[in-house]
Amino acid sequence: MISREQLEKNQVWLYAFVLIIAAVYGLLRPESSESLDRMISFVLAILMYGMFAQIPFFRLKEALTNRKFIYALLITNYIAVPFLVWGLTWFLPTDPAILLGVLLVLLTPCIDYVIVFTHLGRGNEKLVLVSTPILFVTQMLFLPIYLWIFMGEKAAEIVSVGPFFEAFLGLIVVPLVLALLTQWWSRRQSQGERFLDATAWLPVPFMALTLFVVVASQISKLYTSFDSIIQVIPVYVAYMAITPIIARIVSRIFRLDTGAGRALIFSAGTRNSLVVLPFALALPEPLNGVVSAVIVTQTIVELIGELLYIRLVPRVLLPGTDGMING
Repeated sequence: MISREQLEKNQVWLYAFVLIIAAVYGLLRPESSESLDRMISFVLAILMYGMFAQIPFFRLKEALTNRKFIYALLITNYIAVPFLVWGLTWFLPTDPAILLGVLLVLLTPCIDYVIVFTHLGRGNEKLVLVSTPILFVTQMLFLPIYLWIFMGEKAAEIVSVGPFFEAFLGLIVVPLVLALLTQWWSRRQSQGERFLDATAWLPVPFMALTLFVVVASQISKLYTSFDSIIQVIPVYVAYMAITPIIARIVSRIFRLDTGAGRALIFSAGTRNSLVVLPFALALPEPLNGVVSAVIVTQTIVELIGELLYIRLVPRVLLPGTDGMING
């Protein structure tokens, strides 16, 4: 029987395999997209609960002990990255739906499988793990601000508060509260601790299931939105190529050790596509199809990019085993 560690270690290949199967299924069975659409919210909610349950919210004080890394993390994700995204948006068409999709996904740092990628890339995944509560809270606060800065009134015209609030409540707040209650229970009773341990099995299979449901249901939209997809792929590739260099510079400025520097690179390059997807699905037709297609495309590009990251970051961009980053 496969262990959880083996499952997590091989999850990148699992996701790649699922993406291929989902694409084939969605293209061969386009009539199934409507029934799969109805499953997305349910599957996403379970995935969010599983992910949130593994985020050490009660270890926030521990995260704050490494102030240098936290400062570097926040500056990279909320100052350097937004400037880069602003520059990249100049190469996008004027279509507000495409712009919204790109902004939603590139302005939100990943809080889940970035931990695994960091580990595979020989970075300090524990630093990323204990920083996830800070990243989650800050991105929820900053995302509306950046949407307003980048899009202004266009964002208000596209985004309807009601559906966005429902998506945020049902797919973010409710799973988050349940996860916090689970963690609180685990700190007080052995039954709760065993239950929390069991939830650690949820993220990988439900990430795979979510990818299957989303891609299989949206692949026809990707096909019909092909012109949009072609225009965003170079932007996503450029983003993944440039962010490691930016993070490397910030690491040097803050004199982070090698493990922390690699962790910063992975945090900068890995985005939160599945967490923002509910917001895209909450948009009215036909906007939700285009925005969802733009976000799903980023997931596919990112998975390919991460396979390069885990080899190039420790060998080329930031080699070495320990010590401060210099030169």
